Amino acid sequence: MLRLILTLSLVLLSQSVDYAGEKLNVLFIAVDDLRPELGCYGSPIAKTPHLDQLAADGLLFNRAYCQQAICRPSRASLMTGARPDTTGLYHNYVSLRELQPNILTLPEHFVANGYDAAYCGKIFHQGDTDDGRSWNRESVKRLDGIRKPKGGYALPENLKMKSDNMKSMLAKYGEAARRGLAAGPAYEKADVAHTDYVDGYNTAMAIATLKEMTQDNETPFFLAMGYKLPHLNWCAPSKYWDLYDANDIPMADETDAPENGAAMGLHASFELRTRAGIPKIGPLSPELSRKLKHAYLASVSYVDAQIGKLIAALEDAGVRDNTVIVVWGDHGWHLGDMGVWGKATNYEIATRVPLMIWAPDMKVRGVTTDALVELVDIYPTLCELAEIKVPEHTEGTSFKPLMNNPNQPWKKAAFSQYPNPALREWAANPLSQGMRETWFGPLIEQVEERIINQQGKAWDRELFEQHLMGYTMRTDRYRLVIWKDHRDPSASPIYVELFDHANDPNETKNIANEHPELTSQLMTQWNAGWEAAR
Repeated sequence: MLRLILTLSLVLLSQSVDYAGEKLNVLFIAVDDLRPELGCYGSPIAKTPHLDQLAADGLLFNRAYCQQAICRPSRASLMTGARPDTTGLYHNYVSLRELQPNILTLPEHFVANGYDAAYCGKIFHQGDTDDGRSWNRESVKRLDGIRKPKGGYALPENLKMKSDNMKSMLAKYGEAARRGLAAGPAYEKADVAHTDYVDGYNTAMAIATLKEMTQDNETPFFLAMGYKLPHLNWCAPSKYWDLYDANDIPMADETDAPENGAAMGLHASFELRTRAGIPKIGPLSPELSRKLKHAYLASVSYVDAQIGKLIAALEDAGVRDNTVIVVWGDHGWHLGDMGVWGKATNYEIATRVPLMIWAPDMKVRGVTTDALVELVDIYPTLCELAEIKVPEHTEGTSFKPLMNNPNQPWKKAAFSQYPNPALREWAANPLSQGMRETWFGPLIEQVEERIINQQGKAWDRELFEQHLMGYTMRTDRYRLVIWKDHRDPSASPIYVELFDHANDPNETKNIANEHPELTSQLMTQWNAGWEAAR
């Protein structure tokens, strides 16, 4: 009898260990300001071998869209599975927990279902890390023999320039200057090690954290790694700059605003213009534009190399074949497209994002799908892959079925939004007095004049600065942008834009007035909401 009990106990113990070992881990990789400028997305120039390899063995989403093209709202939406109109978070200067103290985040839900969850780098927006709630395990905080980078730059002269500029602006504007009114150069090329910049250092921390988490084979992990680049400033080791011949870099094909487009649809590249050496008004020179795109590409290649190190660490730990890997960008980025440098618009170039996923049991590999998906879909997808119940509050659709059949009928539309880009700061918050008093005053006056000339009697400063929201819907063929008073959902639109991607993939001409019946049909579809598009 005793031998039978011992035998049964060993069997049960073995079963419990096997079950724990079979539970999928999650490697959750976020990349800031990354548009689909990757080899696997057809970029003729980007050197991204590690992401290309991941896509070649996983599923690549060709038409994935963020819910708002700015960091904090986009990340809050993805991490909660709820859209901006639900979270109420539309700009970078309000925290998620101020508005949604009880909402269940993605890692918090995984923790509640038996996972260890930790993060390195930027997952939520700065100030919104949700420590002690979304995460139940601290990442490694120190690396022996490696100094933590400080200040963003590796070169002393650039660190000094940033410090001097900040001191000057603090003396003039007080603490308001810390909201981006002073900065150093937009880019840096330095002959330094990959850990001398924060993304390389954080990757090393994530690898050390992974080693700790995999020591306990009975507890599945949710490890999040967030890359700052290619967010400004574009600082990368020289070796990644040297991957590119500047003369071979293709520049933006369309640098004009859309014909008949909304005057409030584009901003004046405020975020870039705060950087030292960037003109505060007027167009950028061709030489500077090329240098900036070179810097962006070098940053992308640097991040790609770090992701390669992280995935290799999974293999070294022996857990690569039992780990879901998802890589996503929080929004796109204009690199001179439509004459704009930055994120923060409702157009394709800002709302379309890179997204790829790899899982052990997926039936298709190395395939690209044109199904319309959204970042808000990641939450329910990871839940289903991990066989965890999807919380009722989530507003996305699991794209797990696409991992087995990527060409099946799917969503009818993807939805994004952004408050008036032209009269908002780059963090999507209303214009501050500091913005008006600095070198941006003339730019703001130009933008206002453009809007007034177009909108005529509809112009109202409080409405356009505080309450105007642009809602955009991307269908298989069209992009519809509706500009309306956010306070009154039933109000008629102030302006409407329509772009035909079959004939105008760069969105160069608004055809809403030329096709009133089609525009009306699409507005009816938009009014039905995201629920009807599932």
